[in-house]
Amino acid sequence: RDPGMRRTVLVVAALCCIGTAHAFAPAPLALKNPSHSSRSRNLNRGVKMQQGGATDRRSLVIKAASLLGAIVSVGVSTASAADADQSPASAKPKFRRVPRIQFVAALGDPSASSGTGAETWGLWVDDPGPRGVMLDKYTKLEKNGGKAPAGWEFDSADWWLEEHGLIMEAPGVLPNSKYDRTTQTSLPRAKYVVSGDREVTTVLTVHKDGRWELDKGTLYDVTHLPCRSARYTPADPANPAGTCAPTQAVRKDFPVTPGAAMPPVVGCAKQDYAVLFVLGLEQ
Repeated sequence: RDPGMRRTVLVVAALCCIGTAHAFAPAPLALKNPSHSSRSRNLNRGVKMQQGGATDRRSLVIKAASLLGAIVSVGVSTASAADADQSPASAKPKFRRVPRIQFVAALGDPSASSGTGAETWGLWVDDPGPRGVMLDKYTKLEKNGGKAPAGWEFDSADWWLEEHGLIMEAPGVLPNSKYDRTTQTSLPRAKYVVSGDREVTTVLTVHKDGRWELDKGTLYDVTHLPCRSARYTPADPANPAGTCAPTQAVRKDFPVTPGAAMPPVVGCAKQDYAVLFVLGLEQ
């Protein structure tokens, strides 16, 4: 390797989170039965970031701060000795670690490293699992006017489920621009350090026009496969108040087997989403 190349391995423990689409796997994958309570692996082989805190995952809190080490310099490991002579304008982007893992809900060709349509992607800044409502509590949620204990509002015409049968809040819009303090202008793109908790950790760039690209690997490579997530909308858009409701979900379909598609719900159209862990944001 180039003697100027730098590498920092970031070790992060993660548990099963929100889901990803069965359709995103280009071929069936034989998965070992994951022992989520004891998992820790190298999530970063290509990006360096400053430490920002521990990682939470549902009711089992994974405290990874002790594994992450001291604050490190940031940049892309493919930097060569020539990078040291770069002007500030052409320097590699720097990233800061997020205090807690965030989650991108993505749609696209699993074998692609770039594409379009990122304007339809979403972002959960907070883990939606602990903020969710179990299917058997939906009646109580309905009686409460659709307001969940965590404060989010249930939308009967557009709702989300994860692999344990938790009704989740919808993700927010994935930001696709960044304010540059140096030039005091808004850049028409945003960058994220993403991982699927497997072999690839890389930089995702999303643009204001909906284009997206990964510095390394494919969308499949950065999808967290053991997790499931789907969006449910009325099968008949002309009748949004019809039978598409969590009460139609079959409870015995949960939890969903790792690698399987989210179950259909009578009266609903379903869209499975890939979920990417966000480990860092551009500084």
